Amino acid sequence: MRLGPGGRWTLAVVVALASAVWQRTSGPTYPVRGRVQLGGQEIGLRLTRSHGGGGDQAVRVAVADSKVTGEVAWRRFPTRDAWQVMPIAREDDGLGAALPHQPPAGKLEYQVRLRRGEETVQFPPRPAVTRFKGDVSPAVLIPHIFAMFAGMLFSNRAGLEAWYRGPSLHRQVWITVVLLGIGGFILGPAVQKAAFGAWWTGVPFGWDLTDNKTLIAGLAWAFALWRMRGGRAARGAVVAAALATLVVFAIPHSVWGSEIDWDHPATSPLLGP
Repeated sequence: MRLGPGGRWTLAVVVALASAVWQRTSGPTYPVRGRVQLGGQEIGLRLTRSHGGGGDQAVRVAVADSKVTGEVAWRRFPTRDAWQVMPIAREDDGLGAALPHQPPAGKLEYQVRLRRGEETVQFPPRPAVTRFKGDVSPAVLIPHIFAMFAGMLFSNRAGLEAWYRGPSLHRQVWITVVLLGIGGFILGPAVQKAAFGAWWTGVPFGWDLTDNKTLIAGLAWAFALWRMRGGRAARGAVVAAALATLVVFAIPHSVWGSEIDWDHPATSPLLGP
């Protein structure tokens, strides 16, 4: 099927949006959601798996039934520490507790246990893991997110332009390179520094998959630019770079992210799995 410029843009936008939604919702920092049955009623739960800035991480359960009580079990992750148990206090709109604040890249695993009379439930079946991080300024985070999304969009568009032998290939490629460069190699390290205290946690310093994904995409587009030297079209290299970018950014966000090695906290965060 032959796509004109409008069709190429439409397809590029759809793919970029789908990729962004998938990356966000499938990642390890996306909240755990679910419902449990207790005392003949259904209770919805939403447990967050990321906490930025100072203070403790709130744990909330929206349940109006005053006969429902509970507790939160938690411990540092990954460790074999004994589980700590704290009660969930009754609040106006349900139950609430707070996980103790951890240093940037510190992780806790936790589970909510609810009780009504003799009946008990726990959620999630396998404890959720949450990661703490420093406060990232919106002035850095928002442009980073915008540049990365726009870079993905123009990457798709450049790949389609190369595939259909369109006339604006070089312009699309250069816009892609500039956006990914700003978002991934300037603003990305600034976000990483604010959140976890390190500018770069991918190769050669660690195995942070988010940074390494950016590196792979950057190398793919650098190769495409090299192939395009002297005014060449290098359509095959551009399509390959666009596909490589699509594949690596389909990997869920924050997988293999910075994580404190609790056995050696002085040298943490451990930059990798």
